[in-house]
Amino acid sequence: MDNSSSLNIESIAGEIERITYFNESNGFCVLKVKAKGQRDLITITANLPSIHAGEFIEAKGFWVNDKNFGLQFKASQAQVIAPNNIKGIEKYLASGLIKGIGTHYAKLMTDRFGLDIIAILDDNPESLLGLPGIGVKRLETIKKSWESQKTIRQIMVYLQTHGVGTARAFRIYKAYGDKAIEIISENPYRLADDIWGIGFKTADTIAKNIGIAVDSIIRAKAGLRFMLKEASSQGHVALIKDKLLEVAHKALDIPLKILNAAIGQDVGDKLLVAQIIEDAEYIYLTSLFQAEVSLANNLNKLNSTHFDYGIDSSRAIALVEAKYNLKLSDSQIDAISSALNHKILIITGGPGVGKTTIVKCIIEIISQKNKKIALCAPTGRASKRLNETTGLEAKTIHRLLEFDPSINNFKKNKDNKLDIDLLIVDEASMIDLILMNKLIQALPNDCQLILIGDIDQLPSVGPGNVLADLIKSQRIKTIRLTQIFRQAALSQIVTNAHLINSGKMVNTKYSKNESSDFYFIEGHDNENILNKLLEVVCNRIPDKFKLDRVKDIQVLTPMNRGSLGSRSLNVELQKKLNPGISAKIEKFGQTYKGGDKVIQMVNNYQKEVFNGDIGSIVEINENDSTILVNFDNKIIEYDFNEVDELNLAYATSIHKSQGSEYPCVVIPLSMQHYPMLERNLLYTGITRGKKLVIVIGENKALYMAIKNKAAVNRFTSLSYRLGLG
Repeated sequence: MDNSSSLNIESIAGEIERITYFNESNGFCVLKVKAKGQRDLITITANLPSIHAGEFIEAKGFWVNDKNFGLQFKASQAQVIAPNNIKGIEKYLASGLIKGIGTHYAKLMTDRFGLDIIAILDDNPESLLGLPGIGVKRLETIKKSWESQKTIRQIMVYLQTHGVGTARAFRIYKAYGDKAIEIISENPYRLADDIWGIGFKTADTIAKNIGIAVDSIIRAKAGLRFMLKEASSQGHVALIKDKLLEVAHKALDIPLKILNAAIGQDVGDKLLVAQIIEDAEYIYLTSLFQAEVSLANNLNKLNSTHFDYGIDSSRAIALVEAKYNLKLSDSQIDAISSALNHKILIITGGPGVGKTTIVKCIIEIISQKNKKIALCAPTGRASKRLNETTGLEAKTIHRLLEFDPSINNFKKNKDNKLDIDLLIVDEASMIDLILMNKLIQALPNDCQLILIGDIDQLPSVGPGNVLADLIKSQRIKTIRLTQIFRQAALSQIVTNAHLINSGKMVNTKYSKNESSDFYFIEGHDNENILNKLLEVVCNRIPDKFKLDRVKDIQVLTPMNRGSLGSRSLNVELQKKLNPGISAKIEKFGQTYKGGDKVIQMVNNYQKEVFNGDIGSIVEINENDSTILVNFDNKIIEYDFNEVDELNLAYATSIHKSQGSEYPCVVIPLSMQHYPMLERNLLYTGITRGKKLVIVIGENKALYMAIKNKAAVNRFTSLSYRLGLG
């Protein structure tokens, strides 16, 4: 059947009854509209910078008969006009645009003041005090929000034609205030540097529309820095200059001469650093260059002094074995002995090899010397686990270094060092270059450092490959544990993780009566895998293993995109696991409901909630335009326009799971995930499960993931710099 019922361009106009879908990043929206001449609500798809229920839309386009969604009007041109009737104004005020006004108060206002309500809000907002429920406090909230809207609306008029939507306009206003338009007009590329959620492409669109030439030096400099930031998000600390120029020339369509000049100017202005390493010239963002140099210098300095506790290691180990009723392996004894006479020590190994036991023994022995011992880890979940296994307080690195939102930096630093004698850091493979540099800067010169981590897991999300580089440099004592202990060997999770790590196929055959903590369920195609995953998560695991469907089970997937990516899986799992009709909002192309499981996507130091933290929505307050989320019994408030910091978390990417453990992990594996089917990804996902791991997928995809030991091809020069020390 032909998808188009008519390709004749038509005009249509009407009032927006509701917004079915809105993608903040590109403005694509699906609207239900009460159109003139149409008895029923019609569906209009369009691209608009911002949209609210109650507004009036005028559109030109054509009708299409979508095979999934039926008859729709596809707008090639569309514009929105503020409402001019009571019903439209009521919907407009109830849309969440003005904090303090929700559905209830919007009706009260329009019932009392009718079409004059806009003038009342502009000129005489005190008149609202006569309405039930609106006191001085709520009035102040409404007034502040309405006043800021006036300025924001001016900014939005300026930005809307350039594709910037409501939430990002709010962020621009918060960052620049009344000078927003002036700053943007002078240099729109500042947006990409200053405001989270606005990238180079958005800034570049604005720049072109306000007349900045495609081959201008300002665009060349911004584009090059964008390329380097993109590279850092892939883990690279720098790029070879020739490669950077080649990519930038192709992507930006700027002559190489201008790009070269841009690099020269930014090097001169100390925004970039150029350095020749082993016959190749590399270009660094200055912040990454300084962090790498500082980290290498401080580690070499820390490691240069003689260190020895003066403890008889054989006697101390015998005593600790007796106290804890242990029989330590040779490699464990080596690790503990090394901890007694090495200033910096790395202990690495997979699950079940005794890393936790070693840490407990080291703490027991060294605490006898009355040393100040601190424990930390990159994430809240990892620090909590470290606390549970050692019995000592463990902090996140951010808490240990006392991050202060008012200065956007750490209180503990090179000028105000930590008062400790020994720092033990768990999950060290997760720590990126910037954070590790901050941590080492804050250590006293006589402090001992022990890093614990699994080098075979995924490297840090941020730039660098710190733990691997430290080991590669051969400047730091490293103990690699390989022996799996008998109790751990009974776990198929542990056994299969080590099989995967050595490139061997896992056990996928089970007898009907066999009980295990690891299962592989074959799926024949994406739809079959999805159906089996939903059945396993919603029914089979809770019934057989008595685990909570939401709290205990975590779906981990290799990718975000695709039918088996986290985005699509979250939609399907939300339908099954949270089907209620509780309060909900639709923001940034996603629906959030009370009770939803959510994940924090970025570090928010002001709220003290960090990338990867998982919580649940406890309240959606439409009148105040806020969402309350419970993270480990700490309630965090989000404005509706901050909700893009969150995402649904019924399913997350394996990358996001680093540093966390869950009672049960379910992993879909399909050839759809082909670009990400790598050994360390699968290994990381499987080792996140404490009690149960279920892999559902194609045999071919499982085989490919196990056999594909892709080299971690990040450019870093930390091991090189450590070797110079």
